[in-house]
Amino acid sequence: MSELTPQVKRRRTFAIISHPDAGKTTLTEKLLLFSGAIQIAGSVKARKASRHATSDWMEIEKQRGISVASSVMQMEYRDCVINLLDTPGHQDFSEDTYRVLTAVDAALMVIDAANGVEPQTRRLLQVCRARNTPILTFVNKLDREVQEPLALMDEIERELGMTVVPFTWPVGMAKFFGGVLDLRKDQMRVFSPGEDRVAGTEEVVQGLANPVLADRFGPAYEQAAGEIELVREAAPEFDHEAFLSGRQTPMFFGSAVNNFGVQEVLDALVDLAPSPGERAAMQRTVHPDEPKFTGVVFKIQANMDPAHRDRIAFLRVASGKFSRGMNLKVVRSGKSMRPNTVVTFMSQKRELLDEAYAGDIIGIPNHGVLQLGDTITEGEALQYTGLPFFAPEMFRMVEVADPLKTKQLKAGLQQLGEEGAIQVFRPVAGSVLMLGAVGQLQFEVVAHRLEHEYSCKARISPCRFQVARWVTADTGEGPAADERELNRFIDGNSHRMAYDAVNAPTLLVEYAPELRAIEANWPKIRFHALREHAGLVFQQRMGD
Repeated sequence: MSELTPQVKRRRTFAIISHPDAGKTTLTEKLLLFSGAIQIAGSVKARKASRHATSDWMEIEKQRGISVASSVMQMEYRDCVINLLDTPGHQDFSEDTYRVLTAVDAALMVIDAANGVEPQTRRLLQVCRARNTPILTFVNKLDREVQEPLALMDEIERELGMTVVPFTWPVGMAKFFGGVLDLRKDQMRVFSPGEDRVAGTEEVVQGLANPVLADRFGPAYEQAAGEIELVREAAPEFDHEAFLSGRQTPMFFGSAVNNFGVQEVLDALVDLAPSPGERAAMQRTVHPDEPKFTGVVFKIQANMDPAHRDRIAFLRVASGKFSRGMNLKVVRSGKSMRPNTVVTFMSQKRELLDEAYAGDIIGIPNHGVLQLGDTITEGEALQYTGLPFFAPEMFRMVEVADPLKTKQLKAGLQQLGEEGAIQVFRPVAGSVLMLGAVGQLQFEVVAHRLEHEYSCKARISPCRFQVARWVTADTGEGPAADERELNRFIDGNSHRMAYDAVNAPTLLVEYAPELRAIEANWPKIRFHALREHAGLVFQQRMGD
């Protein structure tokens, strides 16, 4: 056993995912609260006052009361180091969430008990299922009028294609919500509306069949007891291997805003979620307790500290041990670095870090040296894969309102493009920059951030393009022939070609039939809807 193995076994790295307004950010805070990482939660209700949710730090998030950027928090609980990533729920920021999901070992899915499985939840679960990510399910807002738990359980199984195994079961709902029956510990946790502070312990009644429960909770308990009998007959036993492979999900019920049901989820994350596992690189499989450090950049965030115009590269440690000041190599560029100001996070609060292990998320101050998807090692030429960049679905032209601010516009867009907040395209023919996004809200956020973080007011106007594809060449005759063919394609289509943030050539067209015609006319050109594929080929071609 490696000397690193005990540290790796202590790590739990997971993301919280949900549809907007399911209570994800609230649950994030309550997990921090129950772990002892914070003493008071900035509840969602208080966002319009002076407090805001701990994990929402960006100015526009505080104004709108939504999460538009993923945030990272580390805490310790029961001798485990928990790395928690809160993701944007809004579908317009799904790319950021997809990239975060490549950096975690498990996911906690939050479902609004009134609305059930919603579209964004379905999309995110598809990403998790594609990666066989283990998923725990928390059904929230039982203190309100909600769907029946059996109906929710059936919907989750039907919509998400997973077997659900309830670990707790609710007694009543809304004003008749009495608490949850813990099916594994044979007890009931009694509900009482909570405060921001965790004070004392919840009342617990031992024995699910305890007559005290029937006397105290009446019809609500009788209904819950009958449902549990049905569930126990119909639902399979919890199978840890099925959970680890993403085929089975344990389900918990509660009310995050009232601090209720959070303890069970936190304990389940420690008990059930896996510690960091092996990770596939293009060259080989990397084990987390290998002695040599490796890691991958899955997120870049500009201006977390607006006073210092900083850029932080979030890196998932994949193997080995990180030590401050160690000599590292950026595999893509071959550049060496000795990071001395690496940080760990409690949302926007950060502390200098001396060491980190596989599974940890660390922040490296970055001034253009690191890009999304970069692999960092102690010297080995490795390339981790799986970080997706999707072809944009919406396009806009962007110009500066004040010509004297042109420099700020270019600098701002370069940084926002590098962090993946928006895709920025420089036309081969023409000077007006173009923005590509998955949803309209991304354009609004970029305009807001350009004005407030870069003092640059931008005019964003409609654009004729509707489809983008990254392009590479495959002649079968070697790199030199590929490059000649790609250059020939770019020259022949210069009026609809652009370069993105990493200088990957991109074809922009107005209609899908136009793309099909171009594909037919250029059989040696490959058209990519995912930049990871195009980017890797592009990097290899540049390396050759």
